[in-house]
Formats: sequence, structure tokens, C-alpha cells
Amino acid sequence: MPNTSVQLDRIFQALADPTRRAVVQRLGSGAASTLELAKPFAMALPSFTQHLSMLERAGMVRSRKTGRVRIYRLAPKRLREAEDWIHDQRKLWEGRLDQLDAYVRTMKRDDDEQ
Repeated sequence: MPNTSVQLDRIFQALADPTRRAVVQRLGSGAASTLELAKPFAMALPSFTQHLSMLERAGMVRSRKTGRVRIYRLAPKRLREAEDWIHDQRKLWEGRLDQLDAYVRTMKRDDDEQ
């Protein structure tokens, strides 16, 4: 369980930044080079590659070097792990809200009967 928690922390930390979310979104349509990914952002390439490194450390992207070009691909398994965690939390809270709703209805019915 602790490894899962650490991995989820890395995933959510990586997704906390809008630049990294945009990169993940872009890679959803296919692999791209570092320069292709960096083009829409107004930042120096070394700063941008730090974003890519964080995504790679989180296991969300994979890269390979072909000659002098590094190509990045999405690693969807990590996104599924985050999605599963969010789904579990949603089920938990929906259950709690359903219980609260039932309790409030019971209380209202009791008040109406008095």
C-alpha cells in the first residue's frame, strides 16, 4: 500500500501543473518530440524539460532517444491508477451522501409527524 500511495502522490503532483496537464493532453493524440511538445509554451527549453522529467518520474510518460531527438509517449497505466483512486473516492462519498440524504428524510418525516 505505501508504494501505491507514493505513486499516487507523484501522479497528482505531476498533474497539479497546467503545463504538465497540457503535455499529457497533447500526448493523448500521439507521440511527440521534446521540441514539438515545447513549442506552444513560452519558456526556455531547460525549464520545459524539467516538466517532462517530472512526468517521466511519475511514470506518466515514457521517452526514447533516436539519434539526437527524444520522443515522448503517454503511459496510460498511471492515469488509470489515478482514475481508479478518484472513482473509489467518488463511490465512498456518494454512499455517504446517500446515507445523509436518508437521515435527513427520516428527520423531516419525524418532524412532520409531530
